[in-house]
Amino acid sequence: MDARIVFVDTVTQQQEQLWNAAQLARPVTEPRLRLWTYRVPGVVLGCSQAALRARIDSRHALAASVVQRGSGGGAVLTGPWMVSASIVLPPDHALMAHGTVASYRWLGALHAGLLRDAGIRAHAIPPEEVRLHQADARLKWACYGGLSPWEVVVEQRKIVGLAQLRRRTGVLITSGTLIARPDWSLLCDALGQPGDAGLLGDCTTSYAEQLGAPVMAEVLAERLHHMLTDVLGAGSDAALHRHSSLPRAGGGPARTVFQH
Repeated sequence: MDARIVFVDTVTQQQEQLWNAAQLARPVTEPRLRLWTYRVPGVVLGCSQAALRARIDSRHALAASVVQRGSGGGAVLTGPWMVSASIVLPPDHALMAHGTVASYRWLGALHAGLLRDAGIRAHAIPPEEVRLHQADARLKWACYGGLSPWEVVVEQRKIVGLAQLRRRTGVLITSGTLIARPDWSLLCDALGQPGDAGLLGDCTTSYAEQLGAPVMAEVLAERLHHMLTDVLGAGSDAALHRHSSLPRAGGGPARTVFQH
């Protein structure tokens, strides 16, 4: 089975969401993978959060960088502090065979293994452990304010978030990894929750915080790329060269390295 692997340069949140939506607009016949990083901050709202979008003052710095995704969950603050992945699979793919929740397990375990390889004591949180974790109800609006099964934590502090969208045509699974501490006050101010920035800081962590040093997005992306292609069953070099001319979501050729 072939996986389409294309490294892209930094994109806008809208370009990422357009690419995601386009993948499920037609039947998915083989795995596809795209990795993302971002030059500037933006907000990606869950599919049921239209009311939050209406709260944002048009004069706010993030007002022009707010998009909605097709999947559920809370608001995500993307920016230079995040590396994301979009994984598109056929609906009958073996990784999807055990139901919605179970289909996250492999990806959570993969991310947790990548973190442990870096010396960070992370684990993918199983459903029974999620039930024991008392999330702060004030943070229900924020993706990183709560935990779902198989998301990745370091001592109960979230570092990798997961989301999923299923259609008859295929399945989209996305992940977002915090490589540095986000500017939570930017998100909270934009959505009218200024008092929640400290709470989000307390319940999340990042590669940089755990390692005590900055982490380059392209280094993490390369390692994540190799691990994902191993799981998806594709030779990374062959797939990369074969599909390196695929268009970016925003137009123009895809690039084969991450750039800041």
